Amino acid sequence: MSQQIVTPLTQALAEGKLSREELKELMQRSDAISLRRLGVWVLVLIATTTIVVLAWNSWLIWPAMFIHGIVLVHHFSLQHECVHYTVFRTRWLNDLVGQICGYIIMLPHRFFRYEHCDHHTYTQIHGDDPELIPAPKTYGEYLLYLSAIPYWRNKFVEIFRHARGQLNDVERKFIPKEEYASVYRDARLMLSVYALLFVGMAVTGWWGLIWLWIIPVIMGEPVMRFIRMTEHVGRPTVAQMHENTRTNIVSMPWRFLCWNMNYHAEHHYVASVPYHTLPKLHEKLKDHIHVEKYGYVGAHVDIIRHIRSQKTAAEGV
Repeated sequence: MSQQIVTPLTQALAEGKLSREELKELMQRSDAISLRRLGVWVLVLIATTTIVVLAWNSWLIWPAMFIHGIVLVHHFSLQHECVHYTVFRTRWLNDLVGQICGYIIMLPHRFFRYEHCDHHTYTQIHGDDPELIPAPKTYGEYLLYLSAIPYWRNKFVEIFRHARGQLNDVERKFIPKEEYASVYRDARLMLSVYALLFVGMAVTGWWGLIWLWIIPVIMGEPVMRFIRMTEHVGRPTVAQMHENTRTNIVSMPWRFLCWNMNYHAEHHYVASVPYHTLPKLHEKLKDHIHVEKYGYVGAHVDIIRHIRSQKTAAEGV
């Protein structure tokens, strides 16, 4: 007789921490809630853009672009939710907003959707999780990842390779054959749009997008790398979700920017629960998951502790 697989979620259901009726209620999506939140999101973008414009002719433009960049790179969080179709109840709205986010941060939406599906299926499993971030073994590896240099190198190589009609062996594992041509077309279209924007700036002589978009995104990406590391890095590379994923307790501004993805363990348990009910799911599952009460900084303290312990062990050999 087959043995039933027990996960923290099924354990929570069995112990009465979460009923199936409550879970069904938590999974309800809403166009109205998300359109209101998206409206606030646009207002925040307008505010940070205005800050950059006001600081245009002074050295303050650099911190202004950094702040603006932090908001811009968090379009990844919004796109991530759109990949799961949990932002809006109307399916095409998720696709539309996800596509726009992808153009802002150079991440084709269709490709990300297929890649992220395997991330959820094989979380933290070496050789199967396409989004696995290797735990740094040295402080140099740690700082290099945070610099976002490897990230941008990989992204440029990836999109140009797709535009040439090439997929690597890992990508062929998670992209259906019938979608190969669509992935190639998406990459070519994205590069074409970028090329048209640069040509337009060259023709008009107005290079404002460099300062309002490109430089801020580059400056903000290390912050996104800092946050992405806290999701799984330093946690065991095992299949058990209560072990391999970290939830971080952060303040309201960060929760807003990341669309509640600080509740990352909860999201991995029930990916169909929309961002706006994740805090409620957290209250139900917080005793069944790994929670970092000191937030992103606490997670990095844990990561650095792992690096130091490996270094000490190596020196002791």
